[in-house]
Amino acid sequence: MSDIFREIDEELRRDNLQKLWARYGRYIIAVAVLALVAAGGIVGWRDHQLSERRAQSTRYASALSLAGNGKEAEAVKVFGIIAREGGGYAVLASFEEAGLLAKSGDKKAAAAAYDRIAATSEYDLNLRGLAVLLSVIQQMPEADPQTTIDRLAPLTASGNPWRLTAIELTALARLKSGDKSGALSLFKSLADDLATPQSLRARAAEMTAALAS
Repeated sequence: MSDIFREIDEELRRDNLQKLWARYGRYIIAVAVLALVAAGGIVGWRDHQLSERRAQSTRYASALSLAGNGKEAEAVKVFGIIAREGGGYAVLASFEEAGLLAKSGDKKAAAAAYDRIAATSEYDLNLRGLAVLLSVIQQMPEADPQTTIDRLAPLTASGNPWRLTAIELTALARLKSGDKSGALSLFKSLADDLATPQSLRARAAEMTAALAS
């Protein structure tokens, strides 16, 4: 008797499964197809990104080669393209572009390139700070001293990796503006700070002696 009930139960289950498949089978197939398409798309996108990174790496290396062979103008163009298209080499290419422009004597274009780096929020904050510092250096001879001081102010905060150099540049800007006592105070603080690198400390000591005399 139990065998009969088991067969009936199996028939009912089979019948229910057939009804469920008839009702929802096409949806199940659609979901499965979509899952396969999505998985294939993810793999394809990853392959595309890897291919793009390899291509960008090749172009970055070719730009370095151009610069090394004295073809700075051509290298600047390639670095500029890489910098603007984004990707893993964008920030490196941006600094290379700006550095070559500075080397060529085009301080205005170099400063603008550094300013673009500083304004790119996707980049590391410390790299953006470095870009500000390098931009200031390019513009400093002609720039308004107070503008220079204001731009450097955030970099002079305790804990900033560019603090000591920013203080030195701030001291020079104060000296340019006629604030001799302000410049002297900053140079003296650098000369007395044991954490100041030796070369910078020596320059600060020389400036302190000159301004104090």
